[in-house]
Amino acid sequence: MTAPAVQELGQGRRLIDLDFRDTEGLVASYLLPGPEGWALVETGPSTCRDALRRGVAAAGVEPDEVRQVFVTHIHLDHAGGMGALIDDFPRATFYAHELGVPHLVDPTRLIASARRAWGPASDALWGPIVPVPSPRIVGLRGGERFPLRGGELRVLATPGHAKHHVAFFDSALRAVFSGDGAGVRLPASAHLRPAVPPPDLDLEQLFASLETMRATDPAMLLFSHFGPSPDGARDLVRYRTVVEQWRDVALRAAREKPEVDYLERRLREFDSANFEDASVADRESLVSGYVLAAAGFLRYFETHSLLGRDAR
Repeated sequence: MTAPAVQELGQGRRLIDLDFRDTEGLVASYLLPGPEGWALVETGPSTCRDALRRGVAAAGVEPDEVRQVFVTHIHLDHAGGMGALIDDFPRATFYAHELGVPHLVDPTRLIASARRAWGPASDALWGPIVPVPSPRIVGLRGGERFPLRGGELRVLATPGHAKHHVAFFDSALRAVFSGDGAGVRLPASAHLRPAVPPPDLDLEQLFASLETMRATDPAMLLFSHFGPSPDGARDLVRYRTVVEQWRDVALRAAREKPEVDYLERRLREFDSANFEDASVADRESLVSGYVLAAAGFLRYFETHSLLGRDAR
């Protein structure tokens, strides 16, 4: 079995391709040098556990040198593998937003949610969702700072995609690890795909969080899906425009027929008309699909009373 791709980012930072769904360039984990060990940003799901371990080894890092494991939020493609890594990284402390910590300690609701959303495919996609022992995990709020070699890692509260979402700013690279807060941008494409799932999508908070990230004046974004973008703050501005376009399409559709299938079709038609690279669109859907976007928008419109009398 070959080692996963490990990409040098500069200043000793590395990207590990987790080969999610046996596909390169979908889910990234980042390995960062600290003063007394190494930090990871994002674990991926349990199905990527072996790829992550092999990637850490390929980077020349021993398991007991990993001292901190951070996740941007508790959605399974970002944090589903956290509990499975407890024994793999025995000296590490694990970090997530404080609102997400209880669900990582007791993942009953995460498991039930995965079963509802993915049905029989859940196990193959995500693998086992293992509890994280409460003494090993620390909650974040935003504003915390952690030393890194050549700089520091600053925690940014970035709700909107989810209420338990944080981003991280690496001062040495002047880079923001954006999680899903700036959407999806896959390798060799400048296209941005909205990541707007239920249940707690909040567009006002999402737009405010884009400004929070932009205020760091990043030289680059480091997407969890996938990798570095040199466009930095420009991507954050572009992403708001893309989300607004999808919102407007979805709202018109929801006022015609407030059904997820109908919104999905309209979003897909809009994307097909405005983004010609079908192969990239198909790959984007592996990590941020139209159905989830449609369900996220519809719930948002309903909870914000935006459908009104026109809903049929």
